[in-house]
Parts: sequence; structure tokens; C-alpha cells
Amino acid sequence: MQSYSELFADGDVIFREGDPPNGAFLIESGRIEISTRQFGERRVLGELGPGMLLGEMAVLDASPRTATARALTSCRLTRIDAGQFAERLASADPVVRALLLSQLTRYRSALAKLTGGSDDADEPRLDAHGDASAIGKIRLESELRTALDRRELEVRLQPIEEIESGHVAGYEALVRWTHPQRGDVSPAQFIRLAEETSLIVPIGDYMLERVCDVLVELRRRGRKPLPFVALNVSARQLDDPGLVDRIIGQVRARDLPPNRLKIEITESLVLDHERIGSLLARCHAVGMPVALDDFGTGFSNLGPLLTLDFDQIKLDASFVRALDRPRGRSVVGVVVGMARALDADLIAEGVETREQRETLHRLGCRYAQGWLVGRPQPIEQVLNA
Repeated sequence: MQSYSELFADGDVIFREGDPPNGAFLIESGRIEISTRQFGERRVLGELGPGMLLGEMAVLDASPRTATARALTSCRLTRIDAGQFAERLASADPVVRALLLSQLTRYRSALAKLTGGSDDADEPRLDAHGDASAIGKIRLESELRTALDRRELEVRLQPIEEIESGHVAGYEALVRWTHPQRGDVSPAQFIRLAEETSLIVPIGDYMLERVCDVLVELRRRGRKPLPFVALNVSARQLDDPGLVDRIIGQVRARDLPPNRLKIEITESLVLDHERIGSLLARCHAVGMPVALDDFGTGFSNLGPLLTLDFDQIKLDASFVRALDRPRGRSVVGVVVGMARALDADLIAEGVETREQRETLHRLGCRYAQGWLVGRPQPIEQVLNA
């Protein structure tokens, strides 16, 4: 990709209507007039100045120039190669690309009507796969917003067992969505979509409210000891400065013991030491524990554990699956010892067999989570257990 500056004097034509789209320009200085031919007569469409793009529309859909650009003053322009636009457009989010090309189509149609031309020319479109992906994504996001507004998202609770006693000590809260036409929508699909938008914040607040209500109902029904519930927090939620205040506010409004709500931070987020350290400090100040989730997935090293005081460490399921090998057992044993030295509880995820649970017990792991312990359960099932 190449870019360079070009100088144009007052009155110079930068490109003419009908010219091939051999690049666009960033206006560094000067003023430029844009004009077209309307019913055989010249018509001025507008003026552009410093910081604006010139000629990008023709480049985007690889069509001849639809207007003439002429310097009104001496101008300095930075040329932008057509390949730069093509590369950016190809790598753009499909929704952004669909919206951009939709606007480009409307621009071409309006200009054709203005100049007396035909608006029946080929319109810029996404390829079939991209178009379906973009439109489907837009539709799914709209339906997810509606489901949230109607409180149709379901909270399910996956039990976490204290291995020594065999009793359920707590749960991890998970969100599920059953679409009236699509059926069960994969959490990986709609959570990823929510994290790309602002939706993850209200979904997180919805989960927080439901989880706190569950704890209140368990207390009312006399469940003793009151189990803890773990709530996952995403990167987008951590960007919200009011997150911790809302969490603490919901707990205090219901007079719940703060140690019964546990915040889980995935390992991929701990590289932001300052932000995570601040969250840990604020949670610890009110007695709320914080867990490091997905430990061992490779996003970080042991460094964060030197400075970030996590209360629990959740061992990724890949380590549990390796327990049938001597090396796997040795590594898990080291992690158990490390967690004990850090005064943190270890929760092993993905426990599916009795042999895995027995091995974890021998190694000194305190908690187990997985299909052997229990699959995610509807709230009513947990309340009636």
C-alpha cells in the first residue's frame, strides 16, 4: 500500500466525471469544489475542506467517477491507493460492510436521479455468504434486544461440588436463550454478539439481578449454608465504571452476605493489571470474592498471580482431561500446591468421570465442576432441590 502528497493549484482539476477510480484523497489543506452535469448543465454539489475524504465513493464500488473535483484554492492532498480501501472493506465487520454498501447504493441512486441518469445500474452488493451473514447478524441482534426487554433470557445454574464433603457449595450462573423460531441459540453465538455491542452490559445487569433474587429465595427457603453463586464479567462490562457500584448496590439492597456472590474474571483479561487490581480491591473491601477463570488457557503467565490477589482459581477443563496421564497429574498437582500457597481455592472445571474426581481429591483440589457434578439447571430445579 502506498500514500503520498500531491499539490494542486487554484483551478486545477483533480479528477473528472467518468474517470476511472484510481484512488482517493485525504485533503490536508485547501478547498475543493464538487460538481456534476445535470441535464447537460454544470451543477455544484458542494465543497470539501481539510480533514475530509475525496473520491472514496467511486473507489469503494469500483465505478467511474460520478462528479468532477476542482481545486478552489491551492491544495495539498494525500493520495490513498484503492487497494487500501479494498483491504479495509474486506476485513470489516460484515454488519459495518453491509451498512456502508447500503449507503453507497442509496448515494448512487440519488445521484442518478439528480443528474437525469438511470438508477438501474448494478448496485454494489456483498457476496451471498457475506450478505446472509450481515443481515442475519443484524436480525439476531434485534431479536436479542427484544428477548432482553421481555426478560426471556434464562438463567441456569451449574453446581459446584466441594469434593471432600460431596455437597454442592455453589453454582456458576450461565445465560441461555431459547428463540421462539430458532430454538436454542448457542451461547457462544449470542454472547459474542452481545460483547460486540453495548448489549453485554444490560445482559450482565439482568444476570446480576436474577442471581441476587435466587440467593434471596434460597435464604427464604432455609437453605443452609447459603451457597455462593459465581457471575462472569466480560471485558466490555469491565469498561463500565459503574459496574462494581451496581453489583454492591444489588447485594446490599437485598441484605445478602457479600461473600455469597462471586465475580469471575477470565484469564485473558488479567493483562490489564491496573483495571483488574482496582476491581479486586473494591470487591475485597466489601468482602466479595473474585475468581480467576480459565486458568492455564495460555493467555497469561504466572506473573499476574504475583500482584493480583484472587480468592479462587478455576482450572481449565483441558488439565482435567489430562489427568489420565502421569504428566497431566503432575502439572495439576503443582497447580493445587500453588493455589494452596497463594491461599486461594482451586476449582477444577470439566469434571466428567468419577476417576477424575477421585484423582483431584487425592491431589488436594477443593472444588469440582462439570457434568459429573451436574449440568446447568433451571432456577426452579435449584430452588426445589
